[in-house]
Amino acid sequence: MVDRLANSEANSKRIAVVEGCFGAAGQPLAIPGRVLIGEGVLTKLCRKKPKARQFFLFNDILVYGNIVIQKKKYNKQHIIPLESVTIDTVPDEGDLRNGWLIKTPTKSFAVYAATATEKSEWMSHIGKCVGDLLQKSGKAPTGEHAAVWVPDSEATVCMRCQKVKFTPVSRRHHCRKCGYVVCGPCSEKKYLLPSQSSKPVRVCEYCFVQLTSGGLGPRSDSIGRPVSKFNSNNLSDDDDEDDSSD
Repeated sequence: MVDRLANSEANSKRIAVVEGCFGAAGQPLAIPGRVLIGEGVLTKLCRKKPKARQFFLFNDILVYGNIVIQKKKYNKQHIIPLESVTIDTVPDEGDLRNGWLIKTPTKSFAVYAATATEKSEWMSHIGKCVGDLLQKSGKAPTGEHAAVWVPDSEATVCMRCQKVKFTPVSRRHHCRKCGYVVCGPCSEKKYLLPSQSSKPVRVCEYCFVQLTSGGLGPRSDSIGRPVSKFNSNNLSDDDDEDDSSD
């Protein structure tokens, strides 16, 4: 079906509509062989609270952005090459249900669909697209991925020292290696993680020791804690690259 649609007029028009919704600030999306598979609104688990984002699945990339006007205007476009994507289901927790992880070497996050059927369809289509791309290229699936950040609201105290309580003065930080919410003293070190940045990034003391000694394995893919309650007033000076408010 993808091959049949690749050069069709209907597919070209659909991609042009998506480009138009992102406006001049978005990157061009129409290239030979690219097909728009599907689209929809998913709830993305951001650092402060869950937020609705518009997602577009193509046969080679996943695109998402902030919703300004539903079906008319989106901004802050993000493009994820599907070759680098792996996905894992997320157990239902409280109000957040029908979720899965989208993991890449650069950035990883959880998204939630409105229904179990929608989740199944998204995961099936993403998995099929990734599988087809890897088969064509002969490449192996991506082994390494960035940690999924623990939402601010899940930590009232530092997840490493378990002593420092977070306040407007004692702010939350995120370790870029494990994704934990940590205090300033526990995250004074920086380390170069080339898949995430060209400059050294903040890591917690534990990960720094493990990285410099060569003994660090990846953190569990599971988010691992209840995420049903969120407080949008939490403060942190670590900005998620997705959006300064995420």
